[in-house]
Amino acid sequence: MTSRDEFEAVRREADPIRRGQRATDLITTYQHRSAELARLRKAAIEEAHRERDMSYTEIATALGITKGRISQVRKDAAGPERVLFGVGPVSVGIPYRYQTTDRERPLIAAEDSTTGQELEKLLTAMRFAVDRYHVGPETADLPEGDGVIVCGPKSAPVAGSLMDEDPKSRLIKDGGRWWFEHQETGERTGSPSDDEGAPADADLAYVARHNFDGRVLVHIAGIHAIGSLGAAHYLTTNLGELYDKVGEASFSLAVRASYDGLTITHSELAAGPYVW
Repeated sequence: MTSRDEFEAVRREADPIRRGQRATDLITTYQHRSAELARLRKAAIEEAHRERDMSYTEIATALGITKGRISQVRKDAAGPERVLFGVGPVSVGIPYRYQTTDRERPLIAAEDSTTGQELEKLLTAMRFAVDRYHVGPETADLPEGDGVIVCGPKSAPVAGSLMDEDPKSRLIKDGGRWWFEHQETGERTGSPSDDEGAPADADLAYVARHNFDGRVLVHIAGIHAIGSLGAAHYLTTNLGELYDKVGEASFSLAVRASYDGLTITHSELAAGPYVW
């Protein structure tokens, strides 16, 4: 169905509640397409300036807009790295686990809750509408549409099935601890907090971007929960640089991050990115 067909279908809807619901859904779709088109236009302007050696005045004339508008687009539109999370809206999945206090109940780790908050900030800044949902110990299905899933393979089947789709990297358990492993070389990277001797206040996280038939799922799995927060920190501070390396491809990598309580003090690339 074309955009015009969708629009006319809403206008023809007889039931007022259904018409309101369909109008709301279509507004959300248009808003995300508008944000993506703005990103594409900004990228096209910069590409023409960089690769065709056109001045911004020349580009403005070619596009039929003012130079002032060019400046506004360059300032306000999201950068090309926005595409790493798809077109939107984006659902952020945070894990819960059953633990016993006065009784068995689902609990969300403070690290995971903070990770969700930081991801929402990042996505909102890039003009995405964001909603959050919970990933339970039995969750096996992938979310519809674009999404970010914060979950390790020991926490829910959906994390294991996503990792099985990665031909380059994985998390494996060996010798009583978890490792990030590059499948082609067998090279492993572990969490500094699991090292013998004096464990460091640092952790490791697996990060992967999957493109499934045009929708994007970003998978984050800390070896410990704080590692996922480190991954969110790395994406927030290095997304543009990461996009320059991988473009719109699927990939996986490892992030190492140091922390003080729930504050990430530093994050860096520990392995990868491995593109597929």
